[in-house]
Amino acid sequence: MVHRIGWLRAAVLGANDGLVSTASLVVGVATAGSDHKAILIAGFAGLVAGAMSMAAGEYVSVSSQYDAEQADLARERSELAADPAGELDELTAIYVSRGLDENLARQVAGQLTARDALAAHARDELGISETVETKPVTAALVSALTFAAGAIVPIAVAYFTPAAQANLVVAGTTLVGLTVLGALGASAGGAGVVRGATRVVFWGAIAMAATGAIGALFGVRA
Repeated sequence: MVHRIGWLRAAVLGANDGLVSTASLVVGVATAGSDHKAILIAGFAGLVAGAMSMAAGEYVSVSSQYDAEQADLARERSELAADPAGELDELTAIYVSRGLDENLARQVAGQLTARDALAAHARDELGISETVETKPVTAALVSALTFAAGAIVPIAVAYFTPAAQANLVVAGTTLVGLTVLGALGASAGGAGVVRGATRVVFWGAIAMAATGAIGALFGVRA
């Protein structure tokens, strides 16, 4: 359950990033007086660049975490081989600190050690388990796909909207989308839905207003 919630929240955040950044780009270019083709090119360029950037960043970040986990596991494996009795005492102390009496803690530690000592230490000492195991490629793909899913919304809206109205229509639909995504993200994280949605909408509006101002300032109109 925790694993599914974590992925849902990550997916919502990725879609939110794609929606805000691409909509802001489209609004800025449209406000500058660009034609329909230029607006769509900017939107698709933002989608591709953003998705690739998200994938690369997530892959590097999760790969670094994975490398650190593997180093921790290698060190733990060596310690178990060199001093199994000391490692059993260490695992027992962990369970005592969590509220078990010492006799019961030692029984639990002994049984888990007999079954899979490394797994027991990885989970309870290092905080590494199959549930939270890092998967760099999966994380990169999810980030790229969710970003693209969010980014395609303002592009689709711009495609069906005349260039002269694209900034306003894209901004309006984006705020609606941000409301939905903010509510989903807050719900997945256990926070207040209204408060979470309000925060996302506020900062999304600020981002689009900023790029719109830049477009109006530097745009060239016939």
